[in-house]
Amino acid sequence: MIRQKSFESDVSTLYLVPTPIGNLQEMTPRALDILKEVSVIAAEDTRNTKKLLMAYGIYTMLMSHHEHNQQVSIPKIIERLENGENVAVVSDAGYPLVSDPGQKLVQETISHGFNVVSVSGANAAMNALVASGLSCYHYLFYGFLDNKSSKRKKQLEEIKTIPYTTIFYEAPHRILACIQDMIQVFGEDRPVGFAREITKTFETIKKMTLKELVTFIENDHNQEKGEIVVVVGGATAEKDMEQDKLDKLLKRLLQDLSVKAASQLAADLTGIKKKVAYQRALELTQDNK
Repeated sequence: MIRQKSFESDVSTLYLVPTPIGNLQEMTPRALDILKEVSVIAAEDTRNTKKLLMAYGIYTMLMSHHEHNQQVSIPKIIERLENGENVAVVSDAGYPLVSDPGQKLVQETISHGFNVVSVSGANAAMNALVASGLSCYHYLFYGFLDNKSSKRKKQLEEIKTIPYTTIFYEAPHRILACIQDMIQVFGEDRPVGFAREITKTFETIKKMTLKELVTFIENDHNQEKGEIVVVVGGATAEKDMEQDKLDKLLKRLLQDLSVKAASQLAADLTGIKKKVAYQRALELTQDNK
């Protein structure tokens, strides 16, 4: 086992260096020093990284390293480490590896006996979490959901009973559809933090319910632009139990009755609104197809 030291070592080091998520001033002095001192910087997009380096007067050599060329770039990086050089890895924004490729490189670096050092810096998920007003004691980082609604809802179903705050990244052109799927699975009253363009000129940070968030986005289509983080409050035991009971009842009724009849009977037996029962019965029917 390697006992590494972040600040001093005789072993070649792969540095994972976060870059600003918007505001260039969020580069730390240590991150800048590392980018100046390493032999080469492996970048997700060398064009974007070059702009960052030019802003700080850094002229370190760049090489391309991303999901589509890693079979070629990883051996080149390992070779440099074997030659006693240090290498930095950066993504376009935030931490390398967080919702970005890079895991294989880190695994290969460790297996070859070299240091892997993570440098502190900007992270959109943490910025959104602490500003959301939701619990920060226990949380789950999920990242991006599937881009297809049916698969996305299945993913949400798997975590709907988790009592922890959950952090999602989402593309702007899918944000409205994603929130609507969350409403179907989590319920419209689930609290949510909406963070867009964090640290940038048009930063938006709001806390509301999922239902209110849909209205907010529909009334302002500027909210469907830029980098988006969605922070969803954890499930409560009482609501989970009610949902589970409703699902079990509807599933049993749907074995013998139509969606309309099953939802009407479920509404009569439980006291919930027929519209809610009908919508859930439709979802359960579609899930079984």
